[in-house]
Amino acid sequence: MDTVNPIDPSHEELAKSLAAQGVEYAIGGWIDVAGRSKSKVVPISHLAHLLAGSERYTPRGMGDLGHMTPDEDECVAMPDPATLLVCPWDKRWVWMAADLLFGGTEPFALCPRSILKKQLDLANKDGLTFNLGVETEIFVFKPESLQRPDGYLKPMALSGELKPTAAYDAESVMDAIGFLGPMAKYMAETGFGLFSFDSEGGDAQYEFDFEYAPALEMADRLAFFRLMVKQVAKQCGLLATFMPKPYTTAWGSGHHFNMSLVDAEGSNLFRDADDVRGKGWSKTCYSFVAGITRHARSIAALATPTVNSYKRLTARLADGEVSWAPVHAAYGYNNRSCMLRLPANRPCIENRGVDSAANTYLTAAIMLAAGLEGVRLGLDPGDPVDGLTYDWTGPSKKMPANAVRLPRNLQEAIDAFLEDPLVEEVFPARFISAYAEMKQGEWDAYHAEVSEWERTKYLLAF
Repeated sequence: MDTVNPIDPSHEELAKSLAAQGVEYAIGGWIDVAGRSKSKVVPISHLAHLLAGSERYTPRGMGDLGHMTPDEDECVAMPDPATLLVCPWDKRWVWMAADLLFGGTEPFALCPRSILKKQLDLANKDGLTFNLGVETEIFVFKPESLQRPDGYLKPMALSGELKPTAAYDAESVMDAIGFLGPMAKYMAETGFGLFSFDSEGGDAQYEFDFEYAPALEMADRLAFFRLMVKQVAKQCGLLATFMPKPYTTAWGSGHHFNMSLVDAEGSNLFRDADDVRGKGWSKTCYSFVAGITRHARSIAALATPTVNSYKRLTARLADGEVSWAPVHAAYGYNNRSCMLRLPANRPCIENRGVDSAANTYLTAAIMLAAGLEGVRLGLDPGDPVDGLTYDWTGPSKKMPANAVRLPRNLQEAIDAFLEDPLVEEVFPARFISAYAEMKQGEWDAYHAEVSEWERTKYLLAF
């Protein structure tokens, strides 16, 4: 079997060891634009070949990114053995994160993992490590919900249907332990550093909170998490979704980024006791905030990447309560109505604008580049916002000069993405054109549909 690199004897020994533990199959999971693992499956006896680059792909078109081009060279998936995990829900399998190499040598332009690695390498050259913690939310529901005309996702337990919200309800969590319990166990087995889980604001909505890590490790962890959540849910007779807002009356699912910079000595660069604003944050932190705010509209094309994402980015829920999701790119101290929050209990910047459909690799790449541009230029974000940013949405309200209105829909985000020069520094030209074309097609297809709301509103009125 042809491989890009020579077979490593230590990998052959690893295969034998895993086989002795009952492992039968290996996956080298390269990630598509939707954040899903894609891979051929090899018998564990061929693990060393997989790690040497034996598996080739024509990945364009996977995850809707780009067009199939059967006349061009193939890509090779090169797994990272440091990411190898035995899948705890079915220990016949091992999973690894992989890079796609065009022709087996150069990073493929449409490989999200390679795009993030490039930005991390640039930061590392300046002695900086980008750490990331992610608070991701999911809906886990009964399959019969798919037959409901109203789209409501029925939770696995009646206690999950509480008004006005099931958030933090202990009984809802206990009744859902048939799914949450195995997830907690498996996350512990695979090194997530899980420290809490809970019932979130929406019926059938849950969140797992775990330790932060260097950004590439965190992005790999989230790729595995998405696979694990869906598989464990199915084993429980349930379905899981990372769709940001799965029905009209639902709360939205976030994928909050908690970001920090660390220098070569391991010191967090976002804290400073001499903060001129008296809150203990550094000039580096404020400049990082300003960089993200400066590019917030183009970042949205990746952080909130679907038509559905913008049903979450609204000031209020269907029942009139505030949404807890941002509408403006503003920052504040512990102000959860802002896109960027400087929390009192941890030295990081929380971006609440990222939703559960986001590809962690791509979003982290653009976020890091924007923040470091702010640091490099010494930008200042202005004064923090104290009040509710949702109050700025009325016709007579005016947002402060240092805030930016986030896109109202995917079309606005695509336009901002194509107009931002920073995008050209972060992403290969082939990625930019393929991604914009894909997302434009998604918007056009959605916009062309005549909805039930339109028929109800206009059919007999005109």
